Parts: sequence; structure tokens; C-alpha cells
Amino acid sequence: MIELTGWEPLGVSVDWAAMEEELRFPLPTDYKELFEAFGGGVFSDSVFFLARDEGLAFDFLTQWRADLSVDQDRGADEVSAVDPHSVYAPGGKGLVTWASTEWGDEYCWLIDAQRPGEYPILARVEDNEWRRYDMSTSEFLYRVLADPDFQPFGIARFDLGTTFKPGSGDDT
Repeated sequence: MIELTGWEPLGVSVDWAAMEEELRFPLPTDYKELFEAFGGGVFSDSVFFLARDEGLAFDFLTQWRADLSVDQDRGADEVSAVDPHSVYAPGGKGLVTWASTEWGDEYCWLIDAQRPGEYPILARVEDNEWRRYDMSTSEFLYRVLADPDFQPFGIARFDLGTTFKPGSGDDT
């Protein structure tokens, strides 16, 4: 991803133990590498990557907490935003969003606290069904950005370039 985007890694310092303690699951190793190298921001002016952002717009934990709160506060007759799933709650099973697009696509891990180390990716285009991908976070993101045949998620066909712009905080 660094080579693809021409990005100079930030070397973001992260207290992974505290973060994973709150989540009650270990994050994927390759996601941690992306997080430390890029922080939160936007790939190719379209893919919103959640990591750390002092302005909170691209902050992974802030977004997860907000998603969980909304999911838990919905009424019994209301459908979850990630239907037929739920948002991951510590110690349980559910989805954790790590990226989205300006078109409403969502990229999530299906987390099961009883199965640490497994991170299937569930992705969907706006108002469509979830698709499962058994690949790493970085491979999925790479294919979204660089593989025009990775449909319906590949954006390379739009010739947007492979850039990265950090979120509102500089994380350095």
C-alpha cells in the first residue's frame, strides 16, 4: 500500500493493548501496520480508512463506539444498519467497520470473540447484500484501489489515482 500510494509512513504510535482490551479482540496485524503507516484518511479521494484522526472523522474507535451505541439503542422493531448482522459488542459477534466509500460501500470485519485471529471481510455496496472475502485487510484494500476487475468494489476503473490524504489530524 505504501508503494502503491507513494506515501511516507507516519509511524503512528498506538497503545494496542488498551485498544484491544476495550474491543476485547485482537486487531489484524496487517490492519495495525496500515494504521501505523497511514493513520485515518482517504485513499483515492473515495475510500475512507478508519484508524486515528485527531478530528475524529476517520477515528476507528470513535466510529465503532458510535455504531455500537446506535445499534444498541435501536428499538426492538427496528432493523440494524448492518442487517442481518449486528455491530460487534465486546465479547460477542458482529461487524466492525474499518472503511467505507463516498458511494456508501461498507468494509467490515465479521468479528467473533470466541474465534480470535479470524477476520473475514464483509463488504456491501449501498443497499445491497453483504459479500464475504477471506483475505487480509491490506489485500482487500489493495484490490479495491488497484484492481479494476475487483467488482463491485474495485475503483481503479474510474482512474482516480492511488493517493492518500490524511484526516484532519496529522498524527505525527
